[in-house]
Amino acid sequence: MTGAVVALAGNPNSGKTTLFNKLTGLSQRVGNYPGITVERRLARANFGEDIVLVDLPGTYSLAAQSKDEAIAFEVITGRTDDPAPTLTVIVVDASNLDRNLYLALSILELGRPCLVALNMTDAAKEAGRPVDADRLAEQLGVPVVPIVAKKGEGIDRLTAAIQSALADLPAPYARAWRLDDGEEAKIAALAEKAGHDGIALWAIASLATTSPADVPVVEAQLVAAAREHVALADAIIEKRYEVASALAVASIDRGAGEATSRSDRIDAVLLHPVLGIFAFVGVMAIVFQSIFAWAEPLMDLIEAGVGAVQGLVTETLPEGAIRDLLVDGVVGGVGNVIVFVPQIAILFLFIAVLEDSGYLARAAFISDRLMARVGLHGRAFVPLMSGFACAVPAIMAARSIESPKDRLVTILVTPLISCSARLPVYILIISALFASDETILGVFSVGGLLMLLMYFLSVVFTVGVAFAFKRTMLKSPTPPLVLELPPYRAPEPMAVARRVYERCKVFIRDAGTIILACSIVLWALVYFPREPDMEGFSPYAEAVKLRDATKAAMFTARTQKQRAEIQERSERAFERLRQRSAEKRLEKSYAGRIGHAMEPVIAPLGYDWKIGIGLLASFAAREVFVSTMGLVFGAGEDVDEEDATLRDRIASEYTPLVGLSLMIFFLLAAQCMSTIAVVKRETGSWRWPIFMLVYMNVLAWIAALIVFQGGKLLGFT
Repeated sequence: MTGAVVALAGNPNSGKTTLFNKLTGLSQRVGNYPGITVERRLARANFGEDIVLVDLPGTYSLAAQSKDEAIAFEVITGRTDDPAPTLTVIVVDASNLDRNLYLALSILELGRPCLVALNMTDAAKEAGRPVDADRLAEQLGVPVVPIVAKKGEGIDRLTAAIQSALADLPAPYARAWRLDDGEEAKIAALAEKAGHDGIALWAIASLATTSPADVPVVEAQLVAAAREHVALADAIIEKRYEVASALAVASIDRGAGEATSRSDRIDAVLLHPVLGIFAFVGVMAIVFQSIFAWAEPLMDLIEAGVGAVQGLVTETLPEGAIRDLLVDGVVGGVGNVIVFVPQIAILFLFIAVLEDSGYLARAAFISDRLMARVGLHGRAFVPLMSGFACAVPAIMAARSIESPKDRLVTILVTPLISCSARLPVYILIISALFASDETILGVFSVGGLLMLLMYFLSVVFTVGVAFAFKRTMLKSPTPPLVLELPPYRAPEPMAVARRVYERCKVFIRDAGTIILACSIVLWALVYFPREPDMEGFSPYAEAVKLRDATKAAMFTARTQKQRAEIQERSERAFERLRQRSAEKRLEKSYAGRIGHAMEPVIAPLGYDWKIGIGLLASFAAREVFVSTMGLVFGAGEDVDEEDATLRDRIASEYTPLVGLSLMIFFLLAAQCMSTIAVVKRETGSWRWPIFMLVYMNVLAWIAALIVFQGGKLLGFT
């Protein structure tokens, strides 16, 4: 980066990103900091050609308890690959001054040039707590500019202040508070090693109680030195809070008297012990319904569009491997990517609206008691609930969880939630192998109870595995619920739209490339070898015989009706031949050979090579199992879970016990390349997606084995 670099820092919900959008317009670049999944957003300022703005992750402190906090510290102090910012603009929420000033002091103490953008001054005034910006500037010793970023008020003053500060950098903040002489001596000794008094304070307050493995970049020597002063950490944090509170008291003009804010009146209902739970369930039901049902028309439209493109390519190009690669591998692979965009867009639209309005923090507060029983934070509830629709957007939603280990646990168990893609498989198996219409106690249908059992078991396994992970390899204490309840605000439409757009773009760019590559590989496994040994069956020879027989019959036909019947029988025979040819070709393909090779592993579960092919193909997407079974059984590849022919063929070869075992396997197995791709994207390496692939499939195999072999021992068939 060239020219002046201005970093924007601030608490979550302080309006920092809204201000960033106002100062940069639409010319932003979004990516990750090297080696980690923390996002970086930067753009040229719209008020200076040589000014680059960097939007730091929103944090409540610089204590390095999370990667967001650590990277904010490292960017401000120049410990990343990029140089330290020329100026740091600290965005402070005037309506929540005490909490925001703690972070402001942490940044100011680092000794870097800063100015303060005092945002949401209108909300502070409405609450009866207007802030005197001049008084606050006098106390901090740095410029303070009052603004209302959402409305664009004060933006011109702020840009002028930034340009002025870049021309004549403000003097570093002088720490006004002190501990006793002995403690100050220890701080001074560490400051000599750290290079600055503020770095020493940061090291003691954060590294003394933080595992270095959780911090992306820290000097080992500094960590070791900070560990010698663990007792000082609480004193520094407590003193900083005390100073922040005193600054807030001194800066707030209380002449008008405090009023009961609108947020307090709304919270009286939404955080009520009874009404609040009903409201929470209602909001979550709307979010869930939106992902599960409202996205379906858009997804159907995308699938229709992909089908139309495939049809156009089929009609345009001559028959052959190139055409099939484009139709099934490339266009089909692109379809596998973009079909998730409506669900991702709708979920992140709701998350952005809920977060910007202030309700998401309340939702975490309400659900925390339930999630704490598993050892997770309340913020894990939304991703896990969203998994009932689709694991892909649900995993991306786990970004709201601050603790790296809790976030990882949530990501690893979310695919165990029974998503909508499993539904066609459940329907096919239940309707083919069970008397699904029969009722129990005259009320509950067998099919409905089996479906309910699958969803119930998915919750049980999700909770159980999360509980196990939290107490073993990802062991960490249950995080305390420390939440800021921001005032309720109307979300800014442009800011919400941009966040939704960025989430969709990141998914298409990062996860989409992996999904497309996997789609092409799976296509090749099913397509090749193109001329396999059909064991005496020649589709071409059979087609010639059928054509000749049709011609002979048409020659001897006496009436138009007879000729029409012959033509109809011929078309049905050609369709059966096509299906038989596809079935034989699939069996002899590389995928079919893998299916046969899998038999020793899957036979104990009650499966044969045909199901093996279905399991392999369903890695593209679980619902592909249905169409693959249509090919295997000669029912055609365009069948769905309601196809009577496919149901009859499955019922003739498998037992209900095999069906139950297969549903359990689909319930637990990692059979979705889109999920694997997005886990890789969110964790930043292949380590965790590979681990998830192994643990879920091993768990699925063991559970299916217990069901099938246990059922046989009990005499079920």
